[in-house]
Amino acid sequence: MALLFDVVSRAYERTSLIVTTNLPFEQWTEVLGSQRLTHRVHILEANGESYRLQDSKRRQAARKKKK
Repeated sequence: MALLFDVVSRAYERTSLIVTTNLPFEQWTEVLGSQRLTHRVHILEANGESYRLQDSKRRQAARKKKK
């Protein structure tokens, strides 16, 4: 958490950062530990089927077939 905060602090108002998570925005401070990390943000929500979840399920099904 401290390392991430350091990266964000160094980049603050110098460059853009993209942070992705599967957590709802309300839980970010629980994980990141500071509301300062959510200052001046733009939130883009991608609501829909998760490609990673679909891929994971496909791989699990393939593994089960092999057994």
